[in-house]
Amino acid sequence: MFESLAHFFVSEILKLDDGRISDVVEFFVVDAIKISLLMLAVIFAISFVRTFLPTNRLRRFFLNSRFGSAYFFAAILGAITPFCSCSSIPLFLGFLEAGAPAGVAFAFLATSPLVNEVVFAVMVGNFGFGIAGIYALGGIILGVSAGIILEKILGKKIATARSGKNIFGTQSDLPTEFAERAKYSARRSVTIFRKMWWIILLGIAVGAAIHGLVPAEFFLDALGGKSKIWGVPAAVILGIPIYARSASIVPIIFALTTKGLPLGTALALMMSAAGLSLPEAIILKKIISWRALLIFFGVVGIGIILLGIGFNFFHF
Repeated sequence: MFESLAHFFVSEILKLDDGRISDVVEFFVVDAIKISLLMLAVIFAISFVRTFLPTNRLRRFFLNSRFGSAYFFAAILGAITPFCSCSSIPLFLGFLEAGAPAGVAFAFLATSPLVNEVVFAVMVGNFGFGIAGIYALGGIILGVSAGIILEKILGKKIATARSGKNIFGTQSDLPTEFAERAKYSARRSVTIFRKMWWIILLGIAVGAAIHGLVPAEFFLDALGGKSKIWGVPAAVILGIPIYARSASIVPIIFALTTKGLPLGTALALMMSAAGLSLPEAIILKKIISWRALLIFFGVVGIGIILLGIGFNFFHF
């Protein structure tokens, strides 16, 4: 539906001919609508559910979990929610509001864009069950590991905005009636979205421009001649400016592997584009500090590199 509306807007209203510019505009319109509506819906849902859940009880659950179960829970939740890197951010905020340790919230944020049932199905169709299964397991392990590492490094210092104040507020005076809960959730979703809409659109615009104007052959030329080791970090760096959902880029990654690009290098490009996108960084910078953002990108980036190298040398 959104694709049809975007195509009508581009071809009939803007009168743009088919080509790269029209592709960029269509990509921007589709993702701007999808992500905006999804963020409003997710923020509403999280706010509504939060009115039923005492923050102190949730905080005790996360803090008293044993053997890393909270990190595993967050990573599994990320794996079963088909969100892109930008639309995962409201749930990331929800974890922090619920009193979850920073590492648990980051475990979700790291896993959600990389692994979900849609990506798994598309990967099975292109690469088979074996590679798809190993990829899904590797993505979950990456999320859990990244969360634990980030918790050790950042601790409780994550829930700060540029001003240094806590941006999540408290849970005092929450409504108890159904209608009031709904009104509270609607107001809150609109309030948060008003603060972030321009940064969301900026991030999508940057991603759309790179996605539409940089041909796939560029990545084959840039990475094809590199070794199975050094090509992987190069792929991660090249993937960051791109904005793409994993499921939408899998066919392109498969095409690159058929042209000779090593599997791990191609998957590292996909994981970086999906999980470490520039639009995600732009939006997250509105929420967390530069230090936290750089550490998150660094830890997840290293995890992607290790997975990519592993696929290059050990897949069969």
